[in-house]
Amino acid sequence: MPLGLLLATACGARSDAGAVCTGIGVPVGIGVDVALPDVVAAEIEVCWDGACVRPPLELFPSSRVAGTTCAGTAPDDVCAARSEPSGGKHGFASVPELPAEPVVVTLRLSDQSGTRVLDERISLTPAMVLPNGPDCPSGGPQAGVSITSDGVTVAR
Repeated sequence: MPLGLLLATACGARSDAGAVCTGIGVPVGIGVDVALPDVVAAEIEVCWDGACVRPPLELFPSSRVAGTTCAGTAPDDVCAARSEPSGGKHGFASVPELPAEPVVVTLRLSDQSGTRVLDERISLTPAMVLPNGPDCPSGGPQAGVSITSDGVTVAR
């Protein structure tokens, strides 16, 4: 077998539609974005079918694109992006057994002093993620929740 074909075969498989399907993994769980500036800690509980899990949820500083530059317009031109802190936080709660069906999420956020600044319950429906496109197998379900700067909880 030629070396190139061996390497291509080792990196993925083809779907019935002929698409290349890699072995790329997808984290299964709930993503959280928080725009409240004083939040430093989060707890999450995810419930479905009468059972609940409380996975760890660590928050990290979020950033946004502050500017971009491109040397020209040709496809091989060099472009760059500069980021800056957004003032928000983000995190991901890994829930390996998360179903692709409605779940109830309770999110509790606290400030530096430990005071709870949000205790919200929201229904979410995790969707299957297709990392290689619709012609390849799914990687697992994900859902997300955002807390706006005025404390409004939004499913995403």
